[in-house]
Amino acid sequence: MNQPESDDDGLFDHCPWLYAQQATAEQRAAQERRQKRLLGGAGAGAASVRLGEGCFVAETAAVYPEHLSLGDRSYIAAHAYVTGEIRTGADCTINPFTVVRGTVTLGNGVRIGAHSSLLAFNHGFSPDLPVHQQPVTSAGITVGDDVWIGSHVVVVDGVTIGDHCVIGAGAVVTKDLPAWTVAAGNPARRIRDRREPRGAGQRAVVPGGVAAGGVASGGVGSGGVASGGVASELSAFADDARAQAAGLLDRCWQPGTGRYVDRPGAEPTVRAHCDAVEIAALLLGQAPPHLPAAEHAARLRALQDPGTGLVPEFGAAPPVPGPAGLPQDGASAYHVLCVGYALDLLGSSFAHPVHSVRTTTADRLVAHLAELPWHDRAWHAGAWVDSWATAAHWNRRLGAEAAAPGAPEALFGWLHTHADPWTGMWGSPTSESGRLQMVNGYYRLTRGSFAQFGLPVPYAERVIDTVLDHARDPRHFAPGRENACNVLDVIHPLWLCARQTTHRAEEARSWASAQLTAALRRWQPGRGFPFGPTPDGTGPGREPGLQGTEMWLAIVWLLADLVGLADELGYRPRGIHRPEPALPVGPGPL
Repeated sequence: MNQPESDDDGLFDHCPWLYAQQATAEQRAAQERRQKRLLGGAGAGAASVRLGEGCFVAETAAVYPEHLSLGDRSYIAAHAYVTGEIRTGADCTINPFTVVRGTVTLGNGVRIGAHSSLLAFNHGFSPDLPVHQQPVTSAGITVGDDVWIGSHVVVVDGVTIGDHCVIGAGAVVTKDLPAWTVAAGNPARRIRDRREPRGAGQRAVVPGGVAAGGVASGGVGSGGVASGGVASELSAFADDARAQAAGLLDRCWQPGTGRYVDRPGAEPTVRAHCDAVEIAALLLGQAPPHLPAAEHAARLRALQDPGTGLVPEFGAAPPVPGPAGLPQDGASAYHVLCVGYALDLLGSSFAHPVHSVRTTTADRLVAHLAELPWHDRAWHAGAWVDSWATAAHWNRRLGAEAAAPGAPEALFGWLHTHADPWTGMWGSPTSESGRLQMVNGYYRLTRGSFAQFGLPVPYAERVIDTVLDHARDPRHFAPGRENACNVLDVIHPLWLCARQTTHRAEEARSWASAQLTAALRRWQPGRGFPFGPTPDGTGPGREPGLQGTEMWLAIVWLLADLVGLADELGYRPRGIHRPEPALPVGPGPL
């Protein structure tokens, strides 16, 4: 039953909607034989299977039902796993690698995206019996007419999805959804009524696309978010920011030097040029208008030192690599991130691998990780890991070896074995700043390692506990004391861990809601966002500039996404703060 009769059938197995128009007589005969086997054999029994006119069942699908009734023109695609009592109306599609088990009833015109699971059964987990001996229950799943269920969705037992619903990719549906609901997230929650017109700048949830690991994009907020008011504010803010983007970039462009400054009166920096590229990509969908995209890329590529692969600051000597490939601190370590991602946004890349990381051995890397200042300067330690892992990422993108054999694996092995199971973090609180170094270091470390390579973080629930406790520290989060770095370094871990757990989800959304409202007030027309106050008075501070604008634009998106309103913005970070992994881990070394 599971072996295809002909390689020619593979197209229709994976794209069954093509079968009716494109199948040859031989392929139709093979499908007829397949259906006869379902109707009369393999333990199904003739009375337990009914297939309507024009149906298609892939040869590679595992179909072992107690009862199967497919309406006319309904399909089961390749490698689907179908068991139990399944009834569908007409024009239904169960796409490749989908699991439909238990008692499941689909109406007419239901589309189920690839890799989704409708699991209409459950079993107990009381402590008196092993899990495999627990009794099984099945309340059943019912899906109405004209429903689109995106890819990687999970629908649990007992759920009813009403007519005309749309479920975003990656959602986990745990409760009934009324008719016409557009829903997304983990757990799935209502975004809007499908019949409602979308506001300016709002985009539809794309069920076949990415839903940020299950965090709802573009929805009705919770935890204190009043969706109507905040949604309108977000949409209006994004429209204003786009209209003013060219002007705030002009403000920081120096025609005489051909370089960007963070803010008027400051010196030109490499980071300012990269921030300008990120802002233009977010708000304008193009390179900064002062130069053609190819010229922006050529100027940034020319900054790289070919001997080390590192990028010095304007006018500085070539950087000296540290003992494991990168300097401990300084602009060149951050340039691995900002220049690399600016080039990526411009459709280009570094001219050379980061040689000093490419030659790092596992032994040298592990020894250096142990020597980093985790106890009292965890931000600096985490920032080093971020830069090293990002350099390995760019090396791999260039087709070079990321590092010496075993070094990337050694990095993740060390991080897993040294994460504190009580806090989920690396490092310790300090008397001077509390958890600030730990949490800010956690953001930098996980951004370049776990998030960038699409790996789950260890102890996600403990991380949320630590971060929420830190977010109540008045030394850093009293009104008027927040800055872009501190808010980013809280929202990103909360957002990242929400992809793995719903632990304290309402508290996280409540915090994000309050910060979102405050963040929008910081925008200064025509000038952008100020970075915010810093304790030592250094850095961009309260003057609006490119760094503050680039960071707060990403922060606003992360805050909005956690409360389910990100689609109101009409932009999605694609550079340093991109929500998707830059390069998911696959076979072989990083």
